Amino acid sequence: MPVDVAAHITGTVWKIQVKVGDHVEEEQSVVILESMKMEMPVESPSAGRVASITVSEGQAVEEGEVLLTLE
Repeated sequence: MPVDVAAHITGTVWKIQVKVGDHVEEEQSVVILESMKMEMPVESPSAGRVASITVSEGQAVEEGEVLLTLE
């Protein structure tokens, strides 16, 4: 069952720390967002494999926007 990982703040994608096919653990940092010159890690809500990444580094994102999907 796919799990979407969403941005918890409005900001810019500073760094994507995983790639499609990577296995991630629960609470592993997968993306770092930058907002007001602060870096905020986005953590995986569960363990799984990265199925898709829907953003790119430097992209502006809104709170709640899907960053990647795990399966």
